[in-house]
Amino acid sequence: MALDHEIKSQLIPYLDYIEQNVVLKVSAGSDDLSAKVLEFVREIAELSDKVSVEAATLERTPSFAVDRADSVSGIAFAGLPLGHEFTSFVMALLQVSGRRPKIEDELIEQIKALDIRLDFTSYISLSCHNCPEVVQALNIMSVLNPNISHTMVEGSGFKAEVEAKQVMSVPAVHLNGEEFGGGRMTIEQIMAKLGASVDVSALGNKEPYDVLVVGGGPAGAAAAIYAARKGIRTGLLAESIGGQVLETLGIENIIGQKYTEGPKFMAEVEAHVRAYPVDIIPAQRASKLERKEILELTLNSGAVLKSKTIVLATGARWRSIGVPGELAFKNKGIAYCPHCDGPLFAGKDVAVIGGGNSGVEAAIDLAGTSKHVTVIEFLPELKADSVLQNRLYSLPNVTVITNAQTKEIAGSGKVERITYADRDSGQDTTIDIAGVFILIGLMPNTEWLDGVVDRTRIGEIIVDKHGAASLPGVFAAGDCTDSAYKQIIISMGSGATAALGAFDYLIRND
Repeated sequence: MALDHEIKSQLIPYLDYIEQNVVLKVSAGSDDLSAKVLEFVREIAELSDKVSVEAATLERTPSFAVDRADSVSGIAFAGLPLGHEFTSFVMALLQVSGRRPKIEDELIEQIKALDIRLDFTSYISLSCHNCPEVVQALNIMSVLNPNISHTMVEGSGFKAEVEAKQVMSVPAVHLNGEEFGGGRMTIEQIMAKLGASVDVSALGNKEPYDVLVVGGGPAGAAAAIYAARKGIRTGLLAESIGGQVLETLGIENIIGQKYTEGPKFMAEVEAHVRAYPVDIIPAQRASKLERKEILELTLNSGAVLKSKTIVLATGARWRSIGVPGELAFKNKGIAYCPHCDGPLFAGKDVAVIGGGNSGVEAAIDLAGTSKHVTVIEFLPELKADSVLQNRLYSLPNVTVITNAQTKEIAGSGKVERITYADRDSGQDTTIDIAGVFILIGLMPNTEWLDGVVDRTRIGEIIVDKHGAASLPGVFAAGDCTDSAYKQIIISMGSGATAALGAFDYLIRND
């Protein structure tokens, strides 16, 4: 049985939304994975009289295409779309049948207007919580445009192909056989990468906002909701909605929710934002902020947005270690998410740089599948909670190196070794490894604000108790500020504070 009783019971109501008959065209062999894929599609077909199965010869075996009876969608799944990808399969089933994708009309027309052949392949792991966003985006594009196709390849079922393509981080997207991009990407970001033009004039012609929020993480979302609830004109500029929370698998400290997962939580947050009249401007990045007669925000596209107040909620990114090889081997053995990329290093030696909670949790996670894990910590002792350290030291395939400075990550085309130095003796040590997970904290995304607002030594925006920054009318919230603690719930609270602070500023100064 490919689907357990609980999954089937959850699936059946969705199958009622299938509009036109769908055919699952299966290319299967005599191997165990083929047998599982056959079992999977047959069980799906048994649940709906609008789904049928037929044999086919596809590029990969085992795989199956999701087509209508009268047309080809271009969507295929190589391997089993279970785990986080089961939702991607269900959505593909519905959209191929005729259900309209939940994206803006303007974006739909942009996708339909693409008049070149685009054959996408996405390499994923079932434990990756960032992969479904990419898979679902490419599937939508395939449904809307006959020039586009997309095959999702589950890495553990196609190890030879993954290694031949040197896929060492997921999601990894190839276009027409060549590398296209990696990591989490929204459909807007994919379109931008394809060169889909942004109507700069339309952005520049927008009426000034009362509050313009910059950033789509928990702080930005909370600020947008609180501002919109005041009945004032609110905008939200974000490359994508979610922020660093999308990198978090298990969340157990959101008050009122015993457990949730980052992508699920932020999907609910996004739905909450969209329930209000917030003008969301996606796939854009701010590059300059200045005060003229009104605050003006220049975007990378050249467009200029105007607002009476601005809430900066640009969040943070993983801190880099700044050693030779770090940039060259990003996605070629250097990774940041053990949940997503850990399965690609099963049975191999890996290193984790960082001895805080994130680093030690990653090492514990990786120890379950990797051959050996070496933890490298700069300080004389680990900084992680004692309960995590106790668990780490109990694992037989983990080595902890403290008081060590990483000097170089090297290899030929991909990561093959790492060199560190003992900080007391200065002696260098080189070990052979296949992957490096870097988890040494976060850096605020505020470089573009240099000289605009006061910041700390490490770039955090300095705010007061109202969330106000040093430039009048500018407020800030979340991980980009000098908040003492970087937590989801604190970011959301600071977003609310900044929005209320902006509203109070408008009352007193507008």
